[in-house]
Amino acid sequence: MQLVLRFLALPVALALPLAAGSVRIIQTNAAGDEVHVIDPATNKVEMTYRDLEAPHGVVASPAGKRVYFTVEGDSTVTAVDSKTGKILGKAPLSGHPNNIAISKDGKYVFAAIAEAPGAVEVIDTGSLKSVRTIPVKGPVHNVYVTPDGKNIVAGSVGGRIAMVFDAQTFEPSWELPFDNGVRCMTFEKARDGSTARLFVQLSDVHGFAVVDFKTHEVVKRVALPNDVKGGVVHSGAPSHGIGVAPDGRTLWVNSSVAQGVFAYSLPDLRVLGFVKTGNTPDWLTFTPDSKTVYVANAGINSVSAVDIATRMEVAKIPVGEVPKRNGTLVVP
Repeated sequence: MQLVLRFLALPVALALPLAAGSVRIIQTNAAGDEVHVIDPATNKVEMTYRDLEAPHGVVASPAGKRVYFTVEGDSTVTAVDSKTGKILGKAPLSGHPNNIAISKDGKYVFAAIAEAPGAVEVIDTGSLKSVRTIPVKGPVHNVYVTPDGKNIVAGSVGGRIAMVFDAQTFEPSWELPFDNGVRCMTFEKARDGSTARLFVQLSDVHGFAVVDFKTHEVVKRVALPNDVKGGVVHSGAPSHGIGVAPDGRTLWVNSSVAQGVFAYSLPDLRVLGFVKTGNTPDWLTFTPDSKTVYVANAGINSVSAVDIATRMEVAKIPVGEVPKRNGTLVVP
């Protein structure tokens, strides 16, 4: 299938290739064949990539030239030119994929294999070929690279485990079992740039676990406030989507129970407030300046732009069917 680049009825200037310094929010639509590109300057969809059947995970290359997707329809990692929307190639995977991550140098993409027995598949971005399959103790829901680029972290819902691997050798470093399935994660950096804490969302838990990354221990469980209710919980995930803002000052946590996102201060994890966004908030991403967080509302086919300073929704952007994973693209 060929990717067709479609521009919406917007000014002609928006149809030009992305200029240096451009920031875009890339929103996948899990129940369709579209990926929407949002301009945070206008909070409007700038373009649409088509013929990516059931796109799931998304990550941009460090250089900003490519965007990589896990595509469920054909079980591939698909590379797209970030400026033109052209499909550059596809890497077949060993099984059905879920989320995706990329090495700090951009040489490898790591795809979560959501089929038993579970694995992280390593894709060479130069050749777009699989070069290694890293075994994981259970089907992999999400895979990440720590901010310092030194570790790969994989979480399994069925295996109820988080596993950490060396990002250079791909060998296992340590693992941490949980009493519930491991879902979304995010990282807090220490002053020296290393990983200080890991925040982990779990199946059937309206909250998250706090892990000391250096001691490999769960040091705290945080329950999200329950005074705001009314949402519908799907697939055993009352809280799905979590992220630390780029400036490291706040943690944002989605809640399907409350139909919105909670903000916490860091490092003390004090609740700052709540922003209602819509039914089934499923993922989130930030602008690099930490001014806006974008929340994908899977239940109402929209993305909410939330001002971080005021904790107010400033735009609700219509997108495709069942928007889930999103990411931030920066063109240097």
